This record gives sequence, structure tokens and C-alpha cells, in this order.
Amino acid sequence: MSTPAPGGGLNAEGLAETRALLAGHIERGALPGLVALIARHDQAHVEVLGRLAFGDTEPMPRDAIFRIASLTKPITAAATMILVDDGVLRVEDPVDDLLPELADRRVLRSIDAELDDTVPARRAITVEDLLTFRLGFGNVMAPPGTYPIQRAEEELRLATLGPPWPPPPLSPDEWIERLGRLPLMHQPGEEWRYNTGAQVLGVLIARAAGMPFESFLQERVFGPLGMTDTAFSVPPGRRHRFTTAYAPDPESGALRVLDGVDDGYWSTPPQFANGAGWLVSTVDDFWSFVQMLLHQRHLRRRASPECRVGRAHDNGSPHPRAARRRRTVPRGRWMGIRHDGAGGRRHEERARGLRLGRRHGNDVAVRPRP
Repeated sequence: MSTPAPGGGLNAEGLAETRALLAGHIERGALPGLVALIARHDQAHVEVLGRLAFGDTEPMPRDAIFRIASLTKPITAAATMILVDDGVLRVEDPVDDLLPELADRRVLRSIDAELDDTVPARRAITVEDLLTFRLGFGNVMAPPGTYPIQRAEEELRLATLGPPWPPPPLSPDEWIERLGRLPLMHQPGEEWRYNTGAQVLGVLIARAAGMPFESFLQERVFGPLGMTDTAFSVPPGRRHRFTTAYAPDPESGALRVLDGVDDGYWSTPPQFANGAGWLVSTVDDFWSFVQMLLHQRHLRRRASPECRVGRAHDNGSPHPRAARRRRTVPRGRWMGIRHDGAGGRRHEERARGLRLGRRHGNDVAVRPRP
């Protein structure tokens, strides 16, 4: 057992134990290599071990690019809360206006019911339901094809109740339209089901921001945080740092290549940028994101004098519904909102109908271009 470090940080003995533990996985052939970051308080330590793929001779680089799977989800949630801070979305609001495909839901009487054995939803799906995975649809803890809803989802090629690969050959609008054909598994807000909420948030963010989801992430998250290697695909110039993904063979249990580097799923941008599990990133990129959360830093931007809000087509152009949700920000003014955590009072500043987002114990602000 290692002794505590002075000041509650990291200590050499504990780091050596951790390195030996991680190296053991590589020595046993459980994986070809890894990059691990260990942080406590103001100290951070990175271990780089092994190689990018089995059979490689070059060592694993610290800036190796990994498929980060469900670590995509907190990034999608943060992007949603940026729009809440901007006043574009409110967590308690229904999503029907921006996602009319999900309005007037029907709900299965039970998880094993036929698709036409439904009752009306008692209320609309809200932004909060998507963030908390309580929209009424998501992963089913049963073998694939057990229930009619699973079989229907597979036929529609939504890739939301199982692994995200191969990526669905659908645009965001096509994907959400197909999801809207299916009934919910539960009443909105009543049950927790993993995954689908984050995929829906990607469509919601694109329509609310009036630009593709991946463009919004680049402009409002990756760019400000310096996350230069985080994206939904890996361009040719960076593939020499891209890891090979492996999975156990169903029969033998031996590791086999699941996704390669030059001809894999991530070699081209997907039609549908999956906010639940499709990003690639590096340890330092993701550490930048984590530090933002730990230190409650704000991702601010200089907004254009006129902020248009509304549903967008797949190419990012505003939808005709956007005119009903159009709000303007006056030129050259700071606007913010503070939530007093002690007293629970909320203080708002409003300008021409803009309702700003909320944070507990922190100021948030948007400044238009002067």
C-alpha cells in the first residue's frame, strides 16, 4: 500500500504500483497499448505504454487518438447546457417545437407489447428528459430481438439499442424521423434507459443552433478548449496516431480487429454525428474538457449581433419554424445570470426577450460582437 502524498496529491510509490498494474494487461495480451491519465487535486500524471496495434514496432505516442465511445455523452450534455446558458434552450421545456417528430408520443403498454398496443403519452418529452435519459426510449437489458420494439428498431437501422457500428446510413433528419415512427417504451420521465437521449440531443442541438452538430461542437467546445484531435472521424494526416480497435471473437474469445485505421468506420465523416458514442479524442484533449468541468470554467463566445434560433435542416440552414423562435441580442452589452446557491434565488437580466441560462454559484454570460 502506498503512503499518502504531502498535500493530498500523487506519490511516486502509488504511481509505480499503477504503472505495474496497467503494464500487466499489455503483457498478458489483453490490449496492445494504452494511455492513462491519473489526476488528484492540482497534480496530473500520464502513463504511455505499449503500441497502437498488435504487431506494431513503434511505441504508443502520448497523443494517440482513441475511439472514446460513451465519453462522447458528457460532451454532448455540455454542448446542450451551453445553449441553456445562451438562453436558446431551457431544460424544462418540451422539445416538440424543435423536434416535431417526437411530438404526440404513443407509449407501449409493456416492454414486450406489440407496436400497436399503446397508450397516449401523459406529457411531452423535455430537454431534461433527454439529458437524464428519461425520455422513455433507450437500451433494453435483454438479448437482441427479444421484444418487438427491438426488432423494429433494428429494421429501421437506428443503431441506438446496441453497438453504434456500423454507423446508420441516415442523415440527422432521417434518423429522427425514423425514431419518431416507434412508440416509447415508457412514459416520459418515468424510467431511465441509456443511450438514445444523447443521440437525440445531437439533433436538437443542430436545430437549435442552426448549424450541424459537429460544427457547433467545434465552434463552442473543441475550439475554445484546444481539443484539436477530437472529432467524429480521423483525417489521413492523423491516422498514424490512430489506434486499432479489437473485440473478442464470439466463438474463440480471441481478440480480432473490430475497426482498422485506414479503411475503418472512422476513416470518413459519418452521415449522422452520433452524440452518444462516436467521437475520437486524445488523453490531453479529454483532460482539457474534464478540467473545464472540474474548475467550472465557462465556454464563452462572441455572438453575432442577431442570434437566430430554430430548427435547422441537415445543412445547417434555418428551418421556417425558426422565425417563431427568433431572439436578438443587443450590440455590445454583457448579459448574465447568477444563481445564489445559498439562498436559492435566481437573478436574471433580460434583453429584448433573451432568456439566459442558469448555473449554480457561477456567472454565465454571452457578449455580442461590438
